[in-house]
Amino acid sequence: MKILGIDPGIAITGFGILQLNEAGDPELVRYGVIDSTAVRETSSRLVFLFDALQELLVTGKPDYCALEQLYFSKNITTGMRVSEARGVIELCMAKNNVPVGEYTPNEVKQSVTSYGNAAKKQVQEMVKVMLAMESIPKPDDAADALAIALCHISHLRYERKISEVEA
Repeated sequence: MKILGIDPGIAITGFGILQLNEAGDPELVRYGVIDSTAVRETSSRLVFLFDALQELLVTGKPDYCALEQLYFSKNITTGMRVSEARGVIELCMAKNNVPVGEYTPNEVKQSVTSYGNAAKKQVQEMVKVMLAMESIPKPDDAADALAIALCHISHLRYERKISEVEA
């Protein structure tokens, strides 16, 4: 099973693909960013993002997508732009029949570090450890996407356990 984690952004979208091995442990397949900073207009950036995601789905063949939920802090304009990117991501996944799980930043932190208010550095260190990486994945957007994918794996395991108990 493969999980595509996505940290959405209008200019930089982080992604990470994890695969569960025979023992059920996550293994790193690929990670990086979709960088549309060279594209000026928002509508063109959204098309760029859609096309890059389509390519990622063809090459990565994920079974699930894990997406960070949007939350507004101080900059509502940025939040609105990110919501447009999230819409494109959700559209792309729907068109390709890839189920999407959504997680808040605190849910991701809780899942990866066991502390919902963990610092970014703590999350990055745990991603490194959990995926047996030599160093913290860079850039931050890609590290966040890997953490989101790890959170989804935990969620799937939990759902499976609940199903077993109810059966």
